[in-house]
Amino acid sequence: MTPILSVRDLKVHFPVSGGLFHRQIGSVRAVDGVSFDIAPGETLGLVGESGCGKSTLGRAIVRLNEANGGSVHFDGKDITKLSRGGMQPLRRQIQMIFQDPVESLNARHSVREIIEEPLVIHGLGNSQTRRKRVDELLERVGLQSAAADRYPFEFSGGQRQRIGIARAIALNPKLIVCDEAVSALDVSVQSQVLNLLLELQRDLQLSYLFIAHNLAVVKHISDRVAVMYLGKIVELADSDAIYHRPKHAYTKALLSAIPEPDPTLEKKRILLEGDVPSPIDPPKGSAFGHRIKHPRYEETIGADLSLRELEPGHWVAADPCCLEEADWKRIAGKTAEAGP
Repeated sequence: MTPILSVRDLKVHFPVSGGLFHRQIGSVRAVDGVSFDIAPGETLGLVGESGCGKSTLGRAIVRLNEANGGSVHFDGKDITKLSRGGMQPLRRQIQMIFQDPVESLNARHSVREIIEEPLVIHGLGNSQTRRKRVDELLERVGLQSAAADRYPFEFSGGQRQRIGIARAIALNPKLIVCDEAVSALDVSVQSQVLNLLLELQRDLQLSYLFIAHNLAVVKHISDRVAVMYLGKIVELADSDAIYHRPKHAYTKALLSAIPEPDPTLEKKRILLEGDVPSPIDPPKGSAFGHRIKHPRYEETIGADLSLRELEPGHWVAADPCCLEEADWKRIAGKTAEAGP
């Protein structure tokens, strides 16, 4: 199946200035060579610690952050090379749901104006048809049409996020980037919003890039999961494989932090040593190996640690610091491929 989104070796570096003349003295490597595909109708979960670059990656895909290298192909077109005018028609097909609905919804606009704005920008319909469309969208996300004449501050957090979802689907997109779309909500409300997203995906044939730091939430909604660490994807596989047969040491540590709902069951927590390396001056070898002071770290300096296919559909970084010996032996002889 031809992917609807294909990301290859994407890089997003932010300049760091300093000195008397504020010259560039370095760069923050927020995203440093990421590759993955998303198929039509698929949800790819993207997880990792705060600061790993996952939100920057999502913003780069919708061109809110400009990439420094690599490519993002949407429906066969490399959108990283499009001008602002050339990107405009594609914005109807790629939308984003933001983490904080308080910040992403204009407090001075009514709900009707907020949801209608994409329709106005793209010149769709007249005032009467747009009014009808807004009412339909509100009901579609579980709100009454009467909510259109109220303002965002009059709603709860979950209701505000539903308004943001209504705005995101107003143009009938094919891909939605959900950037921590439920992390600011109460647990009970999270499940309601997740179920709404799944329902919309089924009915509208949507594809999602679902960014989150909560692996329990990602498990509920994702077909595949990509684990990100310090600007790179270190493991990517089907959701079932990630949660039941994780291969990378960092993935195992994240999974061990998921709370166990049964208090009678004991769960061994993997406590990570050291600090996350700085994206301004990342290690020359394995970033995770450097953090945990792994004895094989020196072997990884200058080595190709890109993803390899360990099992069918299960990709993992070729890093001896982060794999069990048996998995490392299986993967060591394989060469890097185009990417997952």
